[in-house]
Amino acid sequence: MEKLQNIELTIKDEKEQGVFAISFVDRPAIEEDFILLSEMEVEMKVIDENKREVIGLALVPEKKILRRIKDKEFTVSFSAETIAKTQELYMKKLYGNNVTVDHAENVDGVALIESWIVEDSKNDKSNIYKLNAPVGSWVVKMKVYNEEVYQGIKDGKFNGFSIEGKYDGLEQLKMQDDVLNEIKDLLEKL
Repeated sequence: MEKLQNIELTIKDEKEQGVFAISFVDRPAIEEDFILLSEMEVEMKVIDENKREVIGLALVPEKKILRRIKDKEFTVSFSAETIAKTQELYMKKLYGNNVTVDHAENVDGVALIESWIVEDSKNDKSNIYKLNAPVGSWVVKMKVYNEEVYQGIKDGKFNGFSIEGKYDGLEQLKMQDDVLNEIKDLLEKL
């Protein structure tokens, strides 16, 4: 099997890059489902059905995420440093209420209520929720006031988070395509 090229996404321009929204999706690209906290009521004993909170991983360091642009398949990943910068900028820019559904529809009535980077996988708060989050992961906890979104979570329509953002790195693909096209043009002229 052919090994896919991995592109590490980075932040070079803090004003223009980073995450600008978090989306509720059925199949998150990082393959990490969030946890509906009310379903954990028995284990936690402090969470009740009325809280309407979900928690999950937004990004995991070095996790290879499959992507496809036109006919080109590749993976992207984020370093722990880029994830930390992403979380910092997301909070600094006050994007906690920027939430979408399936990367398409903006929704009101969902708010980020906690956000942190895992610093110690053994002693992190995420262990309470059995997230198995590696060091450097970005954990988000959201309160869902929106009835339609909450029902979608309960019905299994939404199973995790996916980020919406802009990063440096994908220009490598365009440069490679440009070089390949130049080589093809040269070969055709021979």
